[in-house]
Amino acid sequence: MRFELRGPGTLGLLLALAACGGGGPVWDCEPVGAARPLCGYQNPEDLAILPDGHTVVVSEYGAMEGGVPGRLSLLDLRTEIRTLAYEGGGAGAPTAGWGDPRCPGPPPASFSPHGIDLARRPDGAQQLLVVQHGGRESVEIFEALPGDGRWHLEWRGCAIAPPDSWLNEVVALPGGGFLATNMMSRSQGMAALTEGIAGSMPATGWVYEWGPRVGFRRLEGSEAALPNGIALSPDGESIYLNVSGGGEVWRMTRGGEIVQRVAVPATDNSTWAADGRLLVASLRGGESGEFETCGELEPGTPCALPFEIVAIDWTDGSTEVLYRGGPPPMGAGTVGLQVGDDLLIGSFAGDRILRVDLAAHRIE
Repeated sequence: MRFELRGPGTLGLLLALAACGGGGPVWDCEPVGAARPLCGYQNPEDLAILPDGHTVVVSEYGAMEGGVPGRLSLLDLRTEIRTLAYEGGGAGAPTAGWGDPRCPGPPPASFSPHGIDLARRPDGAQQLLVVQHGGRESVEIFEALPGDGRWHLEWRGCAIAPPDSWLNEVVALPGGGFLATNMMSRSQGMAALTEGIAGSMPATGWVYEWGPRVGFRRLEGSEAALPNGIALSPDGESIYLNVSGGGEVWRMTRGGEIVQRVAVPATDNSTWAADGRLLVASLRGGESGEFETCGELEPGTPCALPFEIVAIDWTDGSTEVLYRGGPPPMGAGTVGLQVGDDLLIGSFAGDRILRVDLAAHRIE
């Protein structure tokens, strides 16, 4: 791919406990079958498609503990050019009506994005919500604006998470506000991850609901072992929660009742496919001890951790594996985003996004 910089200057952490070893594998950027890597990124952990249908927002993850800075970038699928969209460290005041009015200002230079969600606000503006860990635990709020032939991201506000929170993923609520997964408490430390993977803890975290009038509040019935990815039905009435430590995806009511469970091991992020199925990234290998310390690698170093992108049909709870990876061209997949006939896959540990031609791809 071509690489260009413009503009202003998971379950991922589950895998930081254990490693791909040493300096990690060195892979070229050549396609394998119908899967073609687009290189030049730092840990592209989450992806969202803008309304033009060809520009993808990329969350270039740093580290969940906030010690490694990251950035937001844009991928133009027509040219495969990467454009820098946002780094922390700027100045300014929040925009009224975007987030908590007590937001102290833009995130610092240690800005480290994680889960993201793009949605249209009630006033018609395109809003990007970003979980971030650098300098403060927060959900940062941006406006995506078209202009000059490309999109721009403008920081608008934030909501600072409650003390001891460790957020992972976020999704906008119709009418305003959002839901965010609190994977665990910081005071629980890394031990909570180990115990959660092993299933020896009944719950490590929960879902927060945030609104401008009430702030953060725990969503009743959402306590789970390592809650990770989260999605909403189009009407906003059903919540789809990835319970990484429990190896399940839950369909819940807004009132907190679990109405359906589907077994998917070690889930990460989720997105909606064009056919209405939920695409869930599933990180594999923990049962056989293959969770090695991918998080100890230098940012952008590939990790060979096996993964699958699984489609869930909620009408009957059936599942289908759309892509299975781990060896080159990419491992440690954390999100699958369908754009037309392509499946775009991001990773919490690597230098690449995988672009898979679904029409030509066959599961072996």
